[in-house]
Amino acid sequence: MNAKASPGSPATEDFPGWVDSHCHLDFPEFDGKMDEVRKEMRANGVTHALCISVHLTGFPKVLALAEAYDNFFATVGVHPDHGDRTEVDPARLVELARHPRIVAIGETGLDYYRVSGDSAWQRERFRAHIRAARECGKPLVIHTRQAAEDTLAIMREEGAAEVGGVMHCFTESRAMAEAAIALGFHISFSGIVTFKNAGALKDVARWVPLERLLVETDSPYLAPVPHRGESNRPALVRHVGEEVARLRGISLEELARATTGNFFSLFDAGEKEGRRI
Repeated sequence: MNAKASPGSPATEDFPGWVDSHCHLDFPEFDGKMDEVRKEMRANGVTHALCISVHLTGFPKVLALAEAYDNFFATVGVHPDHGDRTEVDPARLVELARHPRIVAIGETGLDYYRVSGDSAWQRERFRAHIRAARECGKPLVIHTRQAAEDTLAIMREEGAAEVGGVMHCFTESRAMAEAAIALGFHISFSGIVTFKNAGALKDVARWVPLERLLVETDSPYLAPVPHRGESNRPALVRHVGEEVARLRGISLEELARATTGNFFSLFDAGEKEGRRI
């Protein structure tokens, strides 16, 4: 981990810093490396990170990160790709979400890319998460891949607009973005937006209203240019922000201020906000 800070990148009174709105710091790639991860965050002006749950057996490790560091937050949920097809109990999610460091339900959604055969179990799992989010009043972190139509249909049927949330690691069409925004959701861009062949996604990044934008790493995956091929980490979210600012023709300060503000507003994390990393 040796990403260098760009001039002026550390958070200051004039520069609000970046927030990594989606990362998996509980994954084995980060074991024993948290001091290094956080040092690199400081050097690159990344002030906060949201640690994402992908299955309930691993949830305690996700929560422990948010409890240990006051600038980390956490979610609770079961990823649509998680192999255990055991039914998810909305009441259990609601119970776990009562913890003050839990700011959202997810990662949930639909992913038909790797699914073969009947995927009804995945749709039921998604519905359970939306019901839990509505019950506890916390936003959703939604993953969708090759399932745009069904994702939107279930969001509408289950009343996801009641709580809103974010379409994470967005790679879909502008039409999908428009539909999600109409339901009260934010659009989050990952390192994919920096890839040369992501022309259509770059156009979406130019279009999304500034007040609905978030940036993320999805660490340890999808490291942005110029670190493509490396293990991703929260410090590199600034490269995502830099590319989105470039695409929109605005300053880094404006983009960082908007995305950081959007994060704390969406996840109601202002009262929990910590400044020490």
